[in-house]
Amino acid sequence: MAWEEWEQLKAAAAERHSTQMQLNQLPVDPGGSGGTQGDLVVGHADLEAVGKAAHALFEDFTTYSGHARVASTAAAGGLKGEGFALGAALAHVAERWSEQSKTLLDACAHISNHLRYTKNLHAAGDSYIAGTISSIATLDKGFDERKGH
Repeated sequence: MAWEEWEQLKAAAAERHSTQMQLNQLPVDPGGSGGTQGDLVVGHADLEAVGKAAHALFEDFTTYSGHARVASTAAAGGLKGEGFALGAALAHVAERWSEQSKTLLDACAHISNHLRYTKNLHAAGDSYIAGTISSIATLDKGFDERKGH
């Protein structure tokens, strides 16, 4: 293919498909949904349930993973003591189990603690706002009384 032919093909393609930027978005009113977009709604109860589930998983998994680790380590020691190569392999699996268990437990604790912190932070913010509004209302009432209203 000659260079001129290549340039002609590029020009023809450019004429057919001019380069434009297109943003993907939802229609302004997606089917009469009242102007709301999306369906992700999370309330305090939802977040509290997630936090409780993470805490419960943390507690239960701590217990059960500990049993599995102890049993696997004991079995690995017994197999090693009897001269089985499987003992070393099982010891390696038990060590990895322990590491991965700690990672999962850390994640559960982080989720639970973060949601508890967020809940307390929002409660403190709500309390501060309520107090501020109350003090403004009290000031307004006193101002109206001084004006004789």
